[in-house]
Amino acid sequence: MNILVLGSGGREHALAWAIMQNPKCDRLICAPGNAGMAAIAECADIDILDGSAVSTFCEETAIDFVVIGPEAPLAAGVADRLRAAGILCFGPSAAAARLEASKAFTKEICDAVGAPTAAWAQFDTVEDARRYITKIGLPLVIKADGLAAGKGVVIPETLDIALDAVKSTFGNYGAAGQSVVIEEFMEGEEASFFVLVDGVTCLPIGTAQDHKRVGDGDTGPNTGGMGAYSPAPVLTDAIAQAALDQIIRPTMAEMARRGTPYQGVLYAGLMIKDGQARLVEYNARFGDPECQVLMMRLGAQALDLMLACAEGRLDQMAVNWADDHALTVVMAATGYPGSYRKGSIIRGTESCPEDSAHMVFHAGTTARGGALLATGGRVLNVTARGATLQEARDRAYGMVDQIDWPEGFCRRDIGWRAL
Repeated sequence: MNILVLGSGGREHALAWAIMQNPKCDRLICAPGNAGMAAIAECADIDILDGSAVSTFCEETAIDFVVIGPEAPLAAGVADRLRAAGILCFGPSAAAARLEASKAFTKEICDAVGAPTAAWAQFDTVEDARRYITKIGLPLVIKADGLAAGKGVVIPETLDIALDAVKSTFGNYGAAGQSVVIEEFMEGEEASFFVLVDGVTCLPIGTAQDHKRVGDGDTGPNTGGMGAYSPAPVLTDAIAQAALDQIIRPTMAEMARRGTPYQGVLYAGLMIKDGQARLVEYNARFGDPECQVLMMRLGAQALDLMLACAEGRLDQMAVNWADDHALTVVMAATGYPGSYRKGSIIRGTESCPEDSAHMVFHAGTTARGGALLATGGRVLNVTARGATLQEARDRAYGMVDQIDWPEGFCRRDIGWRAL
């Protein structure tokens, strides 16, 4: 098969790596890709938000299957355009991707099916939102309604911060910040549950936990994720089954009833307390960096599962899990998630092992003049497997210590909850 992966982050490098393990893959192209992806696949410079451009490229290069990594092409309807052209693809329609693209839409779905989640309210003006906050007080969570690259969420510590956050949310996120959702603050431990859905069948494919805060001990501002591990011990089989029965399957049935069946990976962020799960949010794609640990554990079968999902035959599939663990450490540019300098040189990645238990997945990198340069905030995902989480962690940090990048940093406590 000729396969195209859309995206340029660590998630897409991990997807490409897993796909390449499968003998069904004859040719792999990544668009636009990064330095790590260029080492294992061809890279193409196309606008991945332009469904017509992606479709034309697929026809010109005889692409058999497209895997859409990021949320933006999904919200832009790229999957719709590909399906209209008869091109097999992995990723939900724009209508179904509203489960991520609009937090208010997800809340409405949850209310319709009785799925447990936080109490909420939506506001289209700063004044109305501030009036509501003043009335109900803290604790609460303020979210931009639309896609904000993982940065549109504030958990204010004081009322003044909450009132300021409302104003900045409306002003800083473009279309995503045209309205805000204010939610009840849910206590507990958060974990991620990943399920493949082909419009009818729901097939769980793994659990993970990530570390969103920038600093050790979960301190500092939120980020896109500073590390992750899989499986998530807090998400037991019993809790996962209850979440599937009470949250995910009812949501998928309601989407189908509305004429917008969901097809792709559904990422349910769950808050777990006292053995009960409540929905925090849905994402319409793999998480980043959770995808890296899932792909490390799934390996070649990831392609078979994604193909079955796209072809509507998940009822014939099962996940072959090894009794293992995976952990990834994000190396980021100093200053992230604030301002940071681009163009610094990274050395030492070539000394790190690359096999089924060790991989450095690239995110914000480019190769120029024989050097590896950092071009983003989150730059490398140093990932390892092990028989235990401690073994995976030791292997990952062993690779981190081989990388020479003075302008970068990482957390040194990834996996602390489980360990």
